[in-house]
Amino acid sequence: MSIREDALKIVDEAIKAVYPEDAVKRALQDFENEGTTKALAIGKAAWRMAKAAKDSLGDRIFEGMVITKYGHSMGEIEGFEVFEAGHPVPDKNTIKATKRALAMVKDLGQEDRLLFLVSGGGSSLFELSADNVRLKDLISVTDRLLKCGATILEMNAVRKHLSRVKGGRFAEIVKPARICSLVLSDVLGNKLDAIASGPAYPDATTSEDALRIIQKYGVKLPPTVLDALGKETPKTLDNVESKIIGSINMACEAAKRAAQKLGYNSSILTATLDGEAREAGAFISAMAREIVSRDRPAERPCAIILGGETVVQVKGNGLGGRNQELALSAACGIEGLDNVVIASVATDGTDGPTDAAGGIVDGETIMRLREKGVDVEEALEDNDSYHALEVVGDLLNTGPTGTNVNDLIILLHN
Repeated sequence: MSIREDALKIVDEAIKAVYPEDAVKRALQDFENEGTTKALAIGKAAWRMAKAAKDSLGDRIFEGMVITKYGHSMGEIEGFEVFEAGHPVPDKNTIKATKRALAMVKDLGQEDRLLFLVSGGGSSLFELSADNVRLKDLISVTDRLLKCGATILEMNAVRKHLSRVKGGRFAEIVKPARICSLVLSDVLGNKLDAIASGPAYPDATTSEDALRIIQKYGVKLPPTVLDALGKETPKTLDNVESKIIGSINMACEAAKRAAQKLGYNSSILTATLDGEAREAGAFISAMAREIVSRDRPAERPCAIILGGETVVQVKGNGLGGRNQELALSAACGIEGLDNVVIASVATDGTDGPTDAAGGIVDGETIMRLREKGVDVEEALEDNDSYHALEVVGDLLNTGPTGTNVNDLIILLHN
């Protein structure tokens, strides 16, 4: 295989390792409940998680619901209603599905249990706005924070205080029933109150935090929204048990194993990469140059693996996602290097508002772009990494994967 094929193989193996099916089934091996059990799955991996739960528990699940992103449903699941809704900003189907979910759980009693299957993307897919907050207010705040380059933790801190179901408020609605929450993490550090904005976990953020973030990014809000931000979320809950069943750490470990099988000296540099995508790409390409010239921090053939989630501060009018922008930035730094490949991929298969999962670049990417008449700096300034990578065949396409555990970056040199 070529070095590019090796990179794609490693990415594929890493994503397969965090498919939720086996993790859900393992977690439910000892599941017991004397009363009625209902199931609610939210997020980009919701369909696969719900299917695994149904396969494990069968008719013990009295009723179930799935709320996932458009294009992420894989068909019917017996006994479950399946909804698709907006991501990364909520839409009318989000509100419709969430209202249906609340109706499903409203009659649960003290002996009953809700199996709550949570994955990344749940923040926009499971939403019902606080009193006097309109849907268009939620959409506007989310969109503006995204474009300002706010981190996922910052966005979630704000969204939790504008919602009836986030920040532990959903768990209060479900009382007196107990919640068994199985979580596929897409948040660095696996912070349970941040994953899907923590609908069933005590909120570590405060109203003061949310207001500070709004001020930091200069987001102007109407008085009704500011009033909602001032109402505090639950800080303790006594009816929830939560368990992390998948994370970027697991994907990185799988990538390391896959690279070792292909003969690469493999190491995980970090599973908590963050910051600006362009800066991360420049850093990774600098590391590639160091390996080529000095065989450090690893001797060739080597695989350097990183996990995490960067951000893009949108200033242009182009199309792209954080992984594509990272890859295009990295391509500038490895121009002319032989036998070097950098791949950056969103493990859910959708990078930003695009149909690509990320990008894969090598030492000839910039040359090919010039031959096609693409000004790389101009493309980066316009946040148009998608079209730049597309014209030279360097987009990485997986389609929706059914899982979601942050982003994976692979640097190979042989």
